[in-house]
Amino acid sequence: MASRPPLKMVGDMPLIEYFADNWEKVKNFQAEEGDLLIDTYPKSGTTWISEIVDLVVHDGETKTSQRGSISERVPFLEFAVPDVPTRAQKRNKMKPPRLIKSHLPVHLLPESFWEKNCKIIYVARNPKDVLVSFYHFYRMAVVHPEPGTFDKFLHQFIKGTVSYGPWGAHNKDFWKIRHQRDILYLFYEDMLEDPKREIRKVMKYVGKDLPEDVVEKIHQCTTFKAMKDNPMTNYSNIPSSVMDQTISPFMRKGTCGDWKSHFTVAQNELFDEYYKKEMSDTDLTFRF
Repeated sequence: MASRPPLKMVGDMPLIEYFADNWEKVKNFQAEEGDLLIDTYPKSGTTWISEIVDLVVHDGETKTSQRGSISERVPFLEFAVPDVPTRAQKRNKMKPPRLIKSHLPVHLLPESFWEKNCKIIYVARNPKDVLVSFYHFYRMAVVHPEPGTFDKFLHQFIKGTVSYGPWGAHNKDFWKIRHQRDILYLFYEDMLEDPKREIRKVMKYVGKDLPEDVVEKIHQCTTFKAMKDNPMTNYSNIPSSVMDQTISPFMRKGTCGDWKSHFTVAQNELFDEYYKKEMSDTDLTFRF
């Protein structure tokens, strides 16, 4: 496997080359009645919400959540990397309701998700923390191009030339259609602030009414520490030829405000300008 290949365009979106080469299969994916899609811009709490949803759907049964790694239980729709099973066969054998994750923007999601009226849970996170997390992810996930310096990466992020394209459009487009498409739109910062409140939102959305002790159990199983220590959620099963966790761990910090230890004053001013412009046409707001 060649490491650090350049991104490839899929329509108007830059994407990891291996994922782009698998695009026909992604585009023609057949969703089924009852499938639930978890969608996020990268580094916005995807693994966290995936584990919560899997536990909620299975009534907090931790034995069930240990049945396989998170990438097997909630297969990644567009994932395709040499030497790593795509989980596509496993996903196709799963009985609905299947949980599926993706980072695709609204306009590139396979049509079948809309045709089958699938439920969608979207998680959004403030872009400064997304940028920092994405930068460290680029460093360790060698399927991405070399990120260069933090400053260079920050400029690419603002331009929207990182993998999966512009952050703003991704978040705003799901926000725009959340009511007509029955999308549960959550915020990473809310999940940090009151995890059990957000777990209850997920329960209500998927039609589960679980007792308080089960909610507490799900909360305890999905704390950052619990997930970082859990081989089923910390991606320790992915070969280092794909993710080199000696460079940066997959589960790095899981906090809000880590951007403050990375941004210079000048970078912060530049980013604030970008954010102001980006959010001028929406009522969507973020906490930093």
